[in-house]
Amino acid sequence: MEKIFGRKLFSEKVIDSSQSGGYRITEDDIKKVNLYRKGVTKMSEEKFEEAIKTFDLALRIDPNFVDAIIKKGYSHFNLNQYNLALTFYDQALEININDPEIWNLKGLVYYKNKNYDKAIICCEKAIDLNSNIAMTWYNYACYLTLNNRLSEGMEALKKSIELDISNAKKAVKDRDFINARMEEDYKRIIEVVILESIRQGNDYLGKIIWVTGLNREEIQDATTRLANKGLLYKNIKRTFTRYDEQYELSNELINKVGIEKRTSSKAYENKKETYFSTQQIKDISKILNEACDYAERNDVNLLLNSIDKLLNPILHGTLILDNYFEEHRELRLYNSRLKEKGQEYLNLHKEEISRFMLELDKKIRG
Repeated sequence: MEKIFGRKLFSEKVIDSSQSGGYRITEDDIKKVNLYRKGVTKMSEEKFEEAIKTFDLALRIDPNFVDAIIKKGYSHFNLNQYNLALTFYDQALEININDPEIWNLKGLVYYKNKNYDKAIICCEKAIDLNSNIAMTWYNYACYLTLNNRLSEGMEALKKSIELDISNAKKAVKDRDFINARMEEDYKRIIEVVILESIRQGNDYLGKIIWVTGLNREEIQDATTRLANKGLLYKNIKRTFTRYDEQYELSNELINKVGIEKRTSSKAYENKKETYFSTQQIKDISKILNEACDYAERNDVNLLLNSIDKLLNPILHGTLILDNYFEEHRELRLYNSRLKEKGQEYLNLHKEEISRFMLELDKKIRG
């Protein structure tokens, strides 16, 4: 669950224009913010009753202090007092109905009460207000799946993973998706998680079980499908106590996604290095130049197709994420906005997108 940071905590009080101009921070503003921060500290210590009392003191100073209202609601949520949490989230929405975080938190209350229809509605309102929050899409995917709207749930989950790749690993451990285990989209997510695990050096069945939380049958089923697709090889290796399955990525896949190896130096025991292949650099460069061309030609569909290739974890997404984190984030944002606003967004930003693709190409080619 996302935490609420970076909000403007001081009230914006307009003063007479004959005075110093702008906004004035009063002594009460400072007191309420200090109380708010004390309450947040109590929450981090899991002292939720004390946190609620502290937020109440802040709200005596400013009854419309929305951050304190939200945190008070969240404290009640953590005490399993869901009706009280809902009351305070509604109170916060009366002050700011356009805050996606409040809608997301309100959806979690309905989720705990197993009222998935209302949880879905809350998520949809949050997404309408901001469609680039990965956690909201993830929660939305959970609620849809639990409500047996499996195909919609998988689409929402893919969107969540597109915005934050770590949600793929989270999803395969999440029991909320148990209804979707037979869905092809979910099976492909499992395959991506396993391939990434092998790429990072966890190439034995036992290691993958430990790292991913998947059970033996799921891993063996997924690796069989991947082997049939020619993406990996299965070997039987003898360990000290038993025989175990060991996996190798195919050379073709290694050329596309690279591999990670740990350095042997003891001082850098946990450091990873990502190895590029010449072919992979050529492939990425080609896609980036094509994307630049499609942007200049105002071709939304072909541009989105190119960005999908750059973000796809099985192709180049993981390598770009590992080495160019900021650029990977920009690609995700372009992808999201182009899908949401289409031609209108491209018309306004084609030069920016084209320039970004060329600059990323230069960085990757060194």
